[in-house]
Amino acid sequence: MKLRSIKEYLDQKNIKYAVVPHAPAYTAQEIAALTHIPGRFLAKTVVVRLDGSLAMAVLPANLQIDLQHLAAMAGAGRAELATEKEFMDRFPDSEVGAMPPFGPLYGMPVYVAEELTRDRVIAFNAGSHSRLIQMSYHDFERLVKPKTLEFSQALV
Repeated sequence: MKLRSIKEYLDQKNIKYAVVPHAPAYTAQEIAALTHIPGRFLAKTVVVRLDGSLAMAVLPANLQIDLQHLAAMAGAGRAELATEKEFMDRFPDSEVGAMPPFGPLYGMPVYVAEELTRDRVIAFNAGSHSRLIQMSYHDFERLVKPKTLEFSQALV
């Protein structure tokens, strides 16, 4: 979803948000450093396969996904990272790796790490490697209706 599409969607829903431009960056930690947003406030979207079906796992940039915990918490027998080839067609309006965590727009369930729910604000890629959207977590939760689970751990 290109920035214009995201903005139109949020405007239609009367959501307050800010666009945060930054130099091109490709990892959540790089983006956090460039934007001076602490990693615990910056959400990264990881596309996973739960029992073969694609889903989004959204967690703080300063943590990593624990696939075993995600599978157990989501009631799946198996959780695996999806390859870009498996999901890139699902996001024709986003740069690969910069998809916003709006799973319902892409027909995918969204699982949010419990740590993100503790903060009033969430920031995430806006479909490009050079812009973020920052909005209230409450509004994000209201739009996306994610399932909150514990599936993240410290970076190794």
